[in-house]
Amino acid sequence: MSSKNMKFAADLAASVEPQPSSERVGRAGSSILNSRNNRLADLAAGSVVNNQQELVDPARCRIWHRHNRDYTALTPERCNDLIESITAQGKQEVPAIVRRLSGDPDFDYEVICGARRHWAVTWLRSHNYPDIRYLVEVRNLTDEQAFRVSDLENRARVDLSDVERARDYLKALDLYYDGKQKAMAARLNQSEAWLSRYLDLARLPEEIIAAFADPLELKINHIGVLKPILKPEESRGLVLAEAGRISDLRERGEEGVPTAVLDVLRALVAAASKASKNPEKKAAPKKTGLDAGLYHSEAGVPLLRVEKKDRKGLNIQLLTRGGGSKEDVERAFKEMLAQHWPS
Repeated sequence: MSSKNMKFAADLAASVEPQPSSERVGRAGSSILNSRNNRLADLAAGSVVNNQQELVDPARCRIWHRHNRDYTALTPERCNDLIESITAQGKQEVPAIVRRLSGDPDFDYEVICGARRHWAVTWLRSHNYPDIRYLVEVRNLTDEQAFRVSDLENRARVDLSDVERARDYLKALDLYYDGKQKAMAARLNQSEAWLSRYLDLARLPEEIIAAFADPLELKINHIGVLKPILKPEESRGLVLAEAGRISDLRERGEEGVPTAVLDVLRALVAAASKASKNPEKKAAPKKTGLDAGLYHSEAGVPLLRVEKKDRKGLNIQLLTRGGGSKEDVERAFKEMLAQHWPS
C-alpha cells in the first residue's frame, strides 16, 4: 500500500472511531482504582501472594527458637559453599523467610528459614565485607505454618542433617499435632512409615548419640541397625554399656577408639551379639513359614530375608530401606546361594 493510501486509511479510521473524551478518561481512572481495590481484596483473601523482600542488617534478626537447624554447630567449613557464593555474586541470591516482630527493641525480624544464610552474612560482615546485607522475604505465618515452610525448604538440602530434622519432627509432633503421628504425616504429605523412622532417630538414647564422634553424621538408614539391637532388653543394656565405654574412651583421648559411623555401629552390634550367646537369656527363634533366615552386612544392617515356601522353592525379600550397599547385598546373595542352592 502506498504512503498516500495509508494516510487515507488512517484518516478514514479516525473519522469513524470516537475520539477520547473527558468522560472516557474518567472511566479509565475509575477502572484503575477498581483494579487496585480488587488486588487489595485478593491479597486480603490470600488468593494472591505478595511477599515483601528487604535487605536488612542480620544483627536485627533473631533465629526462631523452633528453627530446625543447630545454629551453634555452624562453622566457616560447614558454610563454605554459601560464603563463596555470596562473595562471588557480591550478594545473597536466595532470600531467607522471616516474620516481622513488634515490641522487641533488639530485633525487627524472626528467621524461619535461612539460619545458615544468616550465619554466613554475619560472618562475612565481620570479615572484610561490612556492606553485605541479609536478604529476607517477609511473611505472615502461624507457628504450624512456619514449621511446614521451614521443613519444605530444608527437606531437599543436604547440609541439614537427618538428626536435626528428626529432632525438629519430634518437637513438632506434640506442639502442633497433639502427638498424632498420622495427622502430622498427612500435613507433611508423607507416609507414616517415613515419619516413624525420623521419630525413632530422634528418640535414640543420649548414650547412643554420645558414642558417635559427630552425631550429625547419623543417617535415617542407621535406624535399621540400631532399633533391632535396642528393642530387646537383654541386648539393650549391653549396647548402652558399649556406647558409654566408647564415649568415655574418646573423652580421655584413648587410641583405637572407633570414630567412623560404621565402625561405631559394628562395635554396638558386636556388643548386642553377646546377649544371644548367653544361653540363659537366649530367646526362642521366631518361626516364619517352614524356615527363616536373615542376612546382614558386616555392620549389622539387615539385607535379605529368606523364607522357605515349600520343598521346591524359597521366598526372598530384599530389605532395600535398611541402609546396606549394593555390594553388601551381592555378598549376601552369594552367601544365601551357597547355603540353599543345590551343589
